[in-house]
Amino acid sequence: MNTFWNEDTMTAPSATDTTGFDVEKVRADFPALHQEVYGKPLVYLDSAASTQKPQIVIDTLAEFYGRYYSNVHRGVHHLSQVATELYEDARRTVRSFLNARHEEEIVFVRGTTEAINLVAQTFGRAEIGPGDEVIVSEMEHHANIVPWQMICQEKGARLRVIPMDEHGDLQLEHFEEMITPCTKIIAVTHVSNALGTVNPVREIIRIAHAHGVPVLVDGAQSAQHLPIDVQELDCDFFTLSGHKIYGPTGIGVLYGRKELLQRMPPYQGGGDMILSVTFEKTVYNEIPYKFEAGTPNIAGAIGLAAALKYYRGFDIDAIVAYEKHLLKYATERLEEIDALRIIGTAREKASAVSFTLCAVHPHDIGTILDQHGIAVRAGHHCAQPVMQKFGIPATARASFSFYNTRQDVDRLVDGINQVLEVFT
Repeated sequence: MNTFWNEDTMTAPSATDTTGFDVEKVRADFPALHQEVYGKPLVYLDSAASTQKPQIVIDTLAEFYGRYYSNVHRGVHHLSQVATELYEDARRTVRSFLNARHEEEIVFVRGTTEAINLVAQTFGRAEIGPGDEVIVSEMEHHANIVPWQMICQEKGARLRVIPMDEHGDLQLEHFEEMITPCTKIIAVTHVSNALGTVNPVREIIRIAHAHGVPVLVDGAQSAQHLPIDVQELDCDFFTLSGHKIYGPTGIGVLYGRKELLQRMPPYQGGGDMILSVTFEKTVYNEIPYKFEAGTPNIAGAIGLAAALKYYRGFDIDAIVAYEKHLLKYATERLEEIDALRIIGTAREKASAVSFTLCAVHPHDIGTILDQHGIAVRAGHHCAQPVMQKFGIPATARASFSFYNTRQDVDRLVDGINQVLEVFT
């Protein structure tokens, strides 16, 4: 095989520190960044919604579909065996990336939303009953609110919410007092998609486990910005979405502690999640296959593995340092604009700045910036309770990756000033 990532023959660009980080060499790997929008060079500042893809991921998908495509687990012929090996190797890659103990703790899903729904509809349905409680935080994405609301409504349970302050930090002073014998699970985001807040999940997990309560960590916004070690975190569940970490859409991961996955009932019924079926009885497969009904997103998993290997080829600490430097620079530049209000000024943030402009709707901000080749996100970011907390309907959000530059930030600031000229 030629295109599939081979760590012996292919390496990602090196990065050693904030001054030595060769961002232009990184950008060369991302073809989408080298285009014009409305006659202006593209500035892509929407990576929190979805990241661009390096050429190695694009090539991996093309080669799989062009040369090695077949269904997995069910064929004795050569192509099926190759596809199966590539698919299961992707699972091993994810296990290594997250430092999970066992391969069977890695379940492939469509994304973080499906991963959370899987836990809510399996663990939740089995463990939550009338009068029980589920704890989430005030800064959750809808994907970590609605599934728990649904199971609470079905079971007669109660959803409780960890509040946050006016800066976008969780107020954990009374968190431990919220945990009662009725608390069955705590589900919190690692990094807020709307504010960029990095939550102290290790401390949350420590407190929860002291009371015997499992914790799900929504890692959709953290896996591409922070080193992740599920054993060090000691979380019970962790989720990520492939498209947010330089991989394809339609693929994601649920990590679950082995002993929990083993006792959870299946999520969906169909092929590959069974050992045997009669009209009288079905015997379910072992984990993780028990949760992977039907033909999986084979190419997506293989593409995700290529993305993770690409990302893992960097010095992750250098990426974190560079992105912190970029976020600090962006925050300082945006604070120079008198009419601009940054929404979310938490003590620790990661690669996103949400803001409003006096008398300008965020959708108008996004539309005018787009005319200048600058891509940002405008809206409530599927986090309406966050918007309600700050008394606003929406924000504009600039989110960064290790392929962004200080020049991108400068273009953003120039673009915002041009937005203000239109409305003054």
